[in-house]
Amino acid sequence: MANGAGGYFRKMTQQRDIVSSERVIQAPAPLIFDVLADPRRHPDFDGSGSVKKVRSDAPARLSEGATFAMEMKRGLPYGMINTVVEFEEGRTIAWAPKLASGRGARFFGRIWRYELEPVDEGTLVRETWDISHESLRLLLRYVYSTRFRKDMVKSLRLLDGLVTHQS
Repeated sequence: MANGAGGYFRKMTQQRDIVSSERVIQAPAPLIFDVLADPRRHPDFDGSGSVKKVRSDAPARLSEGATFAMEMKRGLPYGMINTVVEFEEGRTIAWAPKLASGRGARFFGRIWRYELEPVDEGTLVRETWDISHESLRLLLRYVYSTRFRKDMVKSLRLLDGLVTHQS
């Protein structure tokens, strides 16, 4: 089904500890991946509105094991340090966030993942919030899964707008 900016939505799936949203974007995977791998672009496609800016010491391009810190705000300001835990050029990028303060690190086990797959209409982009290794997953599952699903739909729409205006 068509949905503005040349994108198409596909069915969103939610498993017990994984929330995903997919969108077909009419742009090549390398172009989309370049935006995802540039931490300075993350505020541009953050559907939650919580990513305010990337700290100045972030790498220009992410790679396996790279870390980057973000200034965030959901009610109150806070910082997150993200470590890239999956990286396949042009296909998959995922990072694991932890509070920049170091507090509560033992409770964090979530992963934000983007997977890209070429399709006839362009590129299928899947954003996933995976809390399967999260200590607080029972709480997070019930408190945030619906909200994050809506945020992901918006993130993919924003990402679509960014790359379809570049190509």
